[in-house]
Amino acid sequence: MVTDVKMTLQTLTVGPAACTCSVVACAETGEAAIVDPGGDADAILAEVASMGVNVRLLLHTHAHFDHILGTGEVAAATAAEILLHAGDRDLYENLPRQARTFGFYATRPPAASRLLAGGETLAIGRLSALVVHTPGHTPGSVGYYFAAPSPLLLAGDTLFAEGVGRTDFPGGSFEDLQISIRERLYVLPGETRVIPGHGPETTIAHERKHNPFVRAYGQ
Repeated sequence: MVTDVKMTLQTLTVGPAACTCSVVACAETGEAAIVDPGGDADAILAEVASMGVNVRLLLHTHAHFDHILGTGEVAAATAAEILLHAGDRDLYENLPRQARTFGFYATRPPAASRLLAGGETLAIGRLSALVVHTPGHTPGSVGYYFAAPSPLLLAGDTLFAEGVGRTDFPGGSFEDLQISIRERLYVLPGETRVIPGHGPETTIAHERKHNPFVRAYGQ
């Protein structure tokens, strides 16, 4: 594992549902990924320009409309690859219908460049992101875990600060969500910084102890 790598991280609140969009860059190579471009493409692109980075990947924690509304515009401007889990492909391709359900207009996004299965390691310059499949909120929900330079999880809508993602949408399962959190997220180092898809940051240690919806095994 590379331990001396340096990361630049910026987060923005974007779109109609206040989605957290993250720009993660390798400070040495300038290569970057945008995670969850959920709207306000101009603001995302302005942040990228201010950071002076080269966006190679558009990563999605899941394919609900509020996390993908800006994907088409950002992809067109950056020529970055679009990645999401195969389990959310139908959701992704049905963005226009999703948006209409919530009173918004959207066009169909460009096709995904790669479909993930979970377990892959993605290179962003000298940074490495592990794709952690966390079904429950949606079938294809994933988190992106960086072990270095310090533990970081971009959790999407699976795990919030003392909360969890909704499971009452089509494809959701609270049982699956519990398993994902207990067996795939709570096993990460306690000091792991967690950036959810909405709302404030937290840590794995805090959620193991204080999350009222999913307690760690043995608690």
